[in-house]
Amino acid sequence: MSPSFDDKKPIFLQIKELVEDQIVNDQLKEHEQIPSTTQLVQFYKINHLTIAKGINLLVDAGILYKKRGVGMFVAEQAKEQLLEQRKERFLDEYVLPMLREAAKLGIAENDMYLLMKQAKDGIENEP
Repeated sequence: MSPSFDDKKPIFLQIKELVEDQIVNDQLKEHEQIPSTTQLVQFYKINHLTIAKGINLLVDAGILYKKRGVGMFVAEQAKEQLLEQRKERFLDEYVLPMLREAAKLGIAENDMYLLMKQAKDGIENEP
């Protein structure tokens, strides 16, 4: 059974993010070959061009590199590059909006810390 995709985002971007997740989670390491586009097409049951578009975004970004006639491989420092990008996106998409809302609500910095600690403890205690 192939994974389901989110209708709110183009599939080629979701393919890109799936490969990025594998790199960040150490499922794919530097200079390791990723599955071929044919293997990905068979696994996800989607169009070859869709897979290629997502993979090519990673090549263009320097996350993957091609070895002609062999396949695609994870570039050196790819994980670090992805982590840095995700930290920047996390700041922009989550932290800054949260701080703006906290300021509107008059939540002090110490209270913010306590709220985050409570939330984190709650997550860690989930089954």
